[in-house]
Amino acid sequence: MFAVIRTGGKQYRVSPNAVLKVEKLDAEAGGTVTFTDVLAVGVDGNLTVGAPTVADASVTATVIAQDRLDKVIIFKKRRRQNSRRRNGHRQHVTVLRVAGINANGQTYTAPQAETVPPAALDAAESAAVVSGENPEAVETQE
Repeated sequence: MFAVIRTGGKQYRVSPNAVLKVEKLDAEAGGTVTFTDVLAVGVDGNLTVGAPTVADASVTATVIAQDRLDKVIIFKKRRRQNSRRRNGHRQHVTVLRVAGINANGQTYTAPQAETVPPAALDAAESAAVVSGENPEAVETQE
């Protein structure tokens, strides 16, 4: 089960219980965000592509934190002119955990039997997990 959503001018492939970082959203940590801009939904090998969006489909996610990415250095140099400029920028992001996908009148959520160990979650967040990768797939670095 997966869905392709659009937010912040970008598209993300998400599945239930996935952690992803998106452009900053106006939401408090612990709050819920609903994305209605669903471009495609895949269930058991069946793909539904919207034109441009899938009707009556939505993705709900809970806000884990408001964060900032690593600093990007902007360095401009004009050669032979002794002219240099150095600036830095840290992009604001919202860290989300996908709670469920609503499509075709059904709600798809992650199985609750498996629990994510805190060490795997910390490793996933420190490794800047994006694009909805599961925290279990991230190896811990010790």
